[in-house]
This record gives sequence, C-alpha cells and structure tokens, in this order.
Amino acid sequence: MTTRAPDARRAAVLGSPIAHSLSPVLHRAAYAELGLGDWTYERHEVDEAALPAFLGRLGGDWAGLSLTMPLKRAVIPLLDSVSPTAASVEAVNTVVFTADGRRTGDNTDIPGMVAALRERGVEQVETAAVLGAGATASSALAALSRVCTGAVTAYVRSDRRAAEMREWGERLGVEVRTAPWSEAARALTAPLVVATTPAGTTDALAAAVPERPATLFDVLYDPWPTDLAARWSGYGGAVVSGLDLLVHQAVLQVEQMTGLAPAPLAAMRAAGEHALAAR
Repeated sequence: MTTRAPDARRAAVLGSPIAHSLSPVLHRAAYAELGLGDWTYERHEVDEAALPAFLGRLGGDWAGLSLTMPLKRAVIPLLDSVSPTAASVEAVNTVVFTADGRRTGDNTDIPGMVAALRERGVEQVETAAVLGAGATASSALAALSRVCTGAVTAYVRSDRRAAEMREWGERLGVEVRTAPWSEAARALTAPLVVATTPAGTTDALAAAVPERPATLFDVLYDPWPTDLAARWSGYGGAVVSGLDLLVHQAVLQVEQMTGLAPAPLAAMRAAGEHALAAR
C-alpha cells in the first residue's frame, strides 16, 4: 500500500558536468503531480573528490540522490548497502536515505531500460546487438539478460573493449560475442539494436539501415533524433529513445525516494519533452 511521504524533503542530482541534466525537470514534475509541494529537487556540480564531503553535509531532511558520471562507481564505498542490481554492474545511480539514517544504493537504469523496451512491445528477443562498450553498454547487457534469450554481439573499437564486454557477459549471465566496429553495419539486422555510443558516433551507420528494421534503442536524447534513429523510424522501425530510458529510470527513483507509487510517467515524459524542445 502506498503511504504518504513526509513534507519538506530534499533531493538532487549530482555529477560533473551536471548543467545539462533533465533530472530536475522530471522529478519536479512528479512532485507536482503527487502533491509534494514542499519537496525540492536541485542539481549540484560534484566530482569524485568532492563526493564524500558533500554526503557528509546532508541532514535528515534529505530523501535521496540521483547520480550521473563520474559518481556511479565512486559512491559505492560511501554507502551502507547496495542492491544486487547495482552490484552486478558496479554502478549506483540512486541513493535513498532511510529513516534510520542509512544510505542505500540502487541502479534504476537497468530496470528502466527493460521498462522502456516493454512499453514499445519488446518483451523478449532471441538475439541482440550492442553498439559500443562503455559504462552504458554494461548496463545494456544487464538489461538484455532479462530480455534476450540468445547471444548478444557487441561491436567495439579495440581488443581491450572486446575483452571487457565478454567479461561483463560472464558476470551477467549473457553470451557475448564481439566484432570490430568496422563491421557495425551488420548489427542493424538484429531483432534489437542498442546504441550506447556518444553523439555522432553512429551517424555513418544511418545509410546502412535495412528497409524493414526491427527495434532500435538509442540511449541519446539530445540532440534528437540521431541520424540513425531518424532513418530507422523513417523505414518504419520501432525506436526507443534516451528520453524513454531517462523517464523510466526516474519513475523508479521517484517511487523509491517518496514511497509513493505509481509515479506519474506521462507527466514526467511531457515535462522532459517540453524541456528538450525549449533547448
């Protein structure tokens, strides 16, 4: 049963750089819908060196924190407990402060990815492809462990990255095969393609989109659409965006921090879309 959250609580997103973050827009929209008029959500520029002191200054009026790079791993030694989901990828993006003062860490990116895919009708696929091998790619593998029944092929730029992705696959229970980035166009025929690379990286692949593409999950949201996503949707393929991921992971954060569920997904997405359109 949902219980009413206490008044006058604080939350924030931390990271560096942080000025671009849409988290305040999403969380504030949720507070407005939930009637939490006394709750505040801010953004703070905090790097790894400053994180311990920042946490040490927080009082009992704090409900939780959202974390972005470079803090997702740095925060782990500073917490009292970490969820199995966060531990599986050694990354915490959500800190909740309990009534007894404990700091608990979780990762809502992974279930957020799964929820975003399910919203687009993707419950299960036999195979998948991942473009890239950075931190987001490991979260993508964790999400695919819940969605993909067969092998995942990761397209990467170096032997070191290939080895890292295979290691993540072993940890997460996913059969990971690797291929060089020069062959990335082959990925686009997979039932599910997850693009985890920085802006501009996949632009050259747009011309290789097949005439009947399946589903693309592109984790970027600004600028949007990417060249790859635009071509993909132009051919009638299903596209899941980085905003979809951002909203779904934020929904889970709001529910954990406030104790109120369900969080207002539609209002949060509308606020995010409005903010992006204004940029």
